[in-house]
Amino acid sequence: MKNFFTTALIFLLVLTNCFAQQEKGIIGYDNWLDSWTEFKPSHTDYGEPTQILSGKISKDTKLLKRDVYLLLGDVFVTDSATLTIEPGTRILADYDTKASLIITKGSKLLAKGTQTDPIVFTSNRDTKKAGDWGGIFLLGDAPINTYGQVASLNYGLKPSSTEHIAYGGNNTESDSGILKYVRIEFAGKRTKKFGYFNALTLAGVGNQTVIENVMVSYGAGNSYNILGGSVILEKLVSYRSKINDYEFNFGTQCQLINSLAIRSPYVSSANGSRCMVVKSYDNKEESDTSKRETFVNAENLTLVNVSDDIKTDMSMGLVQEAIFVGPDVSFAINKSVVSGFYPAVILDDKIKLNNENLEKIQFTKTYFNNCKGNIYKKGYTNNDDLESWYGSRAFNNLYAKGSDKETFIAVNDTKNPDFRLQVNKIIASNDFITDDDED
Repeated sequence: MKNFFTTALIFLLVLTNCFAQQEKGIIGYDNWLDSWTEFKPSHTDYGEPTQILSGKISKDTKLLKRDVYLLLGDVFVTDSATLTIEPGTRILADYDTKASLIITKGSKLLAKGTQTDPIVFTSNRDTKKAGDWGGIFLLGDAPINTYGQVASLNYGLKPSSTEHIAYGGNNTESDSGILKYVRIEFAGKRTKKFGYFNALTLAGVGNQTVIENVMVSYGAGNSYNILGGSVILEKLVSYRSKINDYEFNFGTQCQLINSLAIRSPYVSSANGSRCMVVKSYDNKEESDTSKRETFVNAENLTLVNVSDDIKTDMSMGLVQEAIFVGPDVSFAINKSVVSGFYPAVILDDKIKLNNENLEKIQFTKTYFNNCKGNIYKKGYTNNDDLESWYGSRAFNNLYAKGSDKETFIAVNDTKNPDFRLQVNKIIASNDFITDDDED
């Protein structure tokens, strides 16, 4: 009987530690990055193409694991067709034609890989680089906040009909398909006329669409670009993006859950790149104020800037804020980790600091680690009011200066990294880290 109680006590202690470890940042009893992710995609041999995808796909089509596909130019799935991709299928996107895959409004992409057999979209070059190809576009008929119910993509795609680049409508439950256990590598092409493409664009995508266990790595544009819609995003990874990891715009009503952004100061764009950008519009004059402003609810995120020497990188101007919040949005982040930024958050200078606006921007139970400054307003040198507001015990935020090695379980493991918090490594402090604390 004594042995039984001893065993039960040990079990309870282990279980308690597991829950303590999972409290903030990405969660899971096991490391959900295992098996399906790839942190050295340029070293992976995906084989030679055996089939070509080009032009327009206007009837239901299935891609098979036994083949390797070459995505050539702008490929449009149209006429309510469904493109189904078997687990383990590899799609190599052509560098010379800057290939893109566009799922038009009313059509579907069913890319349902498995943890041990993910679906991979990557560059066809021997030496792969960020921006080798365009990206993937899912276009739905969920609401957007621009005038009229419909907008068009302006990325320089070459459709046979303008209907093929239209998105938006009034169907909140729009279903554009499934992306699960999918990797998207080296996408986000650059164009002189149209700027950056993005690795994965979700435009007017509704909440019946499943976006889960997707990894975007080495993108030259945004990793995830969400335009309107009401999509739920879960277990996403953005790795070493040159621009933003997650950008939200045009009235999206989005949930981002248990997801990860891993930045590097050595590959980010000097023109501005963050883990999260939350906006309601690019130009206010083009926004319909009778429609919903952007709302993003984020929970259990880990946003980390992996650096060899974070203090030196900050002093050299290589490190920016993790989160940028624009005017006329609602944003809430809870039980998350923001580590290694300068500062952690910037609010747009157009946001008036009053109760109405601050109640729409919530930071709760979040762990700010190793950040030089925490929540600032753009262009202001004195942010005491903001620091005091979000530093109050009512929000239950924590602040510390721990190294990545001390903070995360296995941040330096290049094959199987683990960005969950280490057990009992959270320092319970309610004091902001200031510039004076840096030395």
